[in-house]
Amino acid sequence: MLGMEVEGRPLMRAYSIASPNYDDELEFLSIKVPDGPLTSKLQDIKVGDELLVSSKPTGTLLLDHLLKGRNLYLISTGTGLAPFISIIQDPTVYERFDNVILTHGVRYVSELAYQDFILKDLPENEFLGDDVKEKLIYYPTVTREDFHTQGRLTDLMNTEKLFVDICQSIPNPEHDRFMICGSPSMLKETCCILEQMGFEESRQGIKAHYVIERAFVE
Repeated sequence: MLGMEVEGRPLMRAYSIASPNYDDELEFLSIKVPDGPLTSKLQDIKVGDELLVSSKPTGTLLLDHLLKGRNLYLISTGTGLAPFISIIQDPTVYERFDNVILTHGVRYVSELAYQDFILKDLPENEFLGDDVKEKLIYYPTVTREDFHTQGRLTDLMNTEKLFVDICQSIPNPEHDRFMICGSPSMLKETCCILEQMGFEESRQGIKAHYVIERAFVE
């Protein structure tokens, strides 16, 4: 939970942490809502301003809740990308999986946050660079503008185009694992797709084939 004191009272909202777990700073990703109760003020903060941050993060998007597998799919839309920016900077992820597939669905090209970091900075990272070059597959897609990859992620999964484009076999519960973060409608649709393919969601910490971030589910 992240927020500010507004008119003498704390105003807090749930945000995903984009920074890796070993960093000495916390980084968050948010859209700017001009009239939003919190973001209208957050976007004007300056160095030295005080923020409120809860002491204990919570959520269901945890690698420990996934069974062992070969391929890890990180399915995100919009600011749902944030937790996966943290995950792709975690060395243990590359130790555990043969391939890490990061997908990001947005409406406009300008919304493809962290694209330069993923494509340019991370492969040159002193500690992770070699693993990133070998194992990380980045798949951005846009719905309302021309782009080399277009379409909703769920449609690209249904038609199997996503898997063809990245030269991977159709996912199966034996080898593939999924983490999903985005809008409630996207989460619901993606879960339906996976369940039709035989995948089971992790619940109450019991290891399974996929996890979703339930903090944002309606």
